[in-house]
Amino acid sequence: MALKPANLSRRHPIEEFRARVWTQWRKKGRREVMAPLVVKFPGIDKELQKVLEANMDEAPARRRARDSFKDIQLGIDHILFKTPCDGLEIKESYEVNSRGLKIFSKCWLPLSSHLKAVVCYCHGYGDTCTFFFEGIARKLASSGYGVFAMDYPGFGLSEGLHGYIPSFDWIVDDVIENYSKVKENPEFRTLPSFLFGQSLGGAVALKVHLKQPNAWDGAILVAPMCKIADNMVPPWLLKQILIGVANFLPKQKLVPQKDLAEVAFRDLKKRELTAYNVIAYNDNPRLGTAVEMLRTTQEIERRLQEVSLPLLILHGEADIVTDPSVSKALYEKASSSDKKLNLYKDAYHSLLEGEPDEIITQVFQDIISWLDEHTVKTTSHCNY
Repeated sequence: MALKPANLSRRHPIEEFRARVWTQWRKKGRREVMAPLVVKFPGIDKELQKVLEANMDEAPARRRARDSFKDIQLGIDHILFKTPCDGLEIKESYEVNSRGLKIFSKCWLPLSSHLKAVVCYCHGYGDTCTFFFEGIARKLASSGYGVFAMDYPGFGLSEGLHGYIPSFDWIVDDVIENYSKVKENPEFRTLPSFLFGQSLGGAVALKVHLKQPNAWDGAILVAPMCKIADNMVPPWLLKQILIGVANFLPKQKLVPQKDLAEVAFRDLKKRELTAYNVIAYNDNPRLGTAVEMLRTTQEIERRLQEVSLPLLILHGEADIVTDPSVSKALYEKASSSDKKLNLYKDAYHSLLEGEPDEIITQVFQDIISWLDEHTVKTTSHCNY
């Protein structure tokens, strides 16, 4: 739904917005605006297609879809899924957290090598730790790292209204609660621990660090959402209207949005494979979620100088989803004396999923080299 600011001048902006929304609701029979297109996958039966076409607002439907489709998902032709899982211990679990929400988490542990460190992952907007991150985690675990991930409430397989973030700080607290239990496990508590955040997950990781300034040995931030790129944000007037309406209709899917796969994935073949992420949130953003993301990025921009842990920041120079200039500002303003910024020429937003194979391979090498260096550094310091 593209709302043109030029047309808003004919009458009061609030009245124009209400009229547009009402018209959409009448046309759709009051269903959610701009429902995502249903993808028809070749070679699957009608029963599975029916599961995939179900309303994914609540977790049980998402869990059914994932359970029914996961073998097909992980069999797609993508470099991430070419890393074998032989020699890895992979565990999935559900646990009710302190807010009473059933949270999905997963870990990947190397069986044949000494565990170097713990890497705790924060996923991006609309995403899950069960699709593309499966391949990323296998690669890291095969390099000697214990990898831990969770789906935030309302995303992936965790309980909650799909794509709804009533409070960004609640997500941060949920992440801290989950990963604190991992780090307190006697099997892992003497190991170095690192945060790994992608996109919105970069903002989550930074907020975790700001709440726990001495708890982590470093952070890897891939295209972190320190600021949403200007061309992804609605025009100023419409943005103010949406913020106001969010106070009354926070769960409504009324925020205009571009096709994220198109703007995030440079490789056309890999872009097509995003359809296989069947439990990703692909609708227009909910009003409350959009407002929380906007407020969070504004807060992070104000607090860049408070970031004090070792940092590896990786960003595509052609990213038009999250602003690479703010990654540069984070690098310059962070108070950490140990920080590194890698910019990748012509690369889009999804550095580890949507680039040509050679770029994905390079990004992996940069991440693992940094982890190896900082694991040795941290271990040597502890021994000393």
